[in-house]
Amino acid sequence: MLKNSKAFSGFSVNDISKAKKFYSEILGLEVKDASMGLIELNLEGGNHIIIYPKPNHIPATFTILNFPVKNIDDAADELIKKGITFEKYDGPIKTDEKGICRSGGKGPNIAWFKDPAGNILSLIEEK
Repeated sequence: MLKNSKAFSGFSVNDISKAKKFYSEILGLEVKDASMGLIELNLEGGNHIIIYPKPNHIPATFTILNFPVKNIDDAADELIKKGITFEKYDGPIKTDEKGICRSGGKGPNIAWFKDPAGNILSLIEEK
């Protein structure tokens, strides 16, 4: 029934104007205004994601959006220059001083960061 549906995802934020500025100016994505106070991220390949305001927003405790990159260090350095701070984790997903989890060939290298609403995003290095 839904096999050919062009599904899309969405998530909430507590301040739509901060989200619009972050996703367009910091991350460099194409962002457009949508109906009912929403914004839409237009991603590579024609995919899109809606972002909606929610006054009682609670940040996601999981990664809501992954950005594949060719070189995670270059991408992380560029975002750090724009004021992004990468999350630091210890334990099974230990990150280095930059905030990158280096897999040592057991999987992709990943770096997590948050949007202004506290939602978790990641850079994930393509191999």
